[in-house]
Amino acid sequence: MAVKIRLKRVGKRGQPSYRVVVMDEQSPRDSRVVEDLGFYNPLQEEVQIDKVQALEWLKRGAQPTQTTRHLLSKQGLMAELHKIRKGSAPAAS
Repeated sequence: MAVKIRLKRVGKRGQPSYRVVVMDEQSPRDSRVVEDLGFYNPLQEEVQIDKVQALEWLKRGAQPTQTTRHLLSKQGLMAELHKIRKGSAPAAS
């Protein structure tokens, strides 16, 4: 099962809010999630992501979507993953 880290829309019409979730890549946007990693509110530009769990999923091979990759980069997770993969930082177990 290939998994993706992607956004799942929640909230009322005209007031979008998103959950950052891990899902099967072939499942529809609003279907069952494997794990909930955090949220993103574009109206208030607020992002909260569980960094430990997100890094764990990225190390296991989960592919983030383009928008989610941008959010993870803003949080510094993509740079940290790059350091771990290159071996310059000790891997947290």
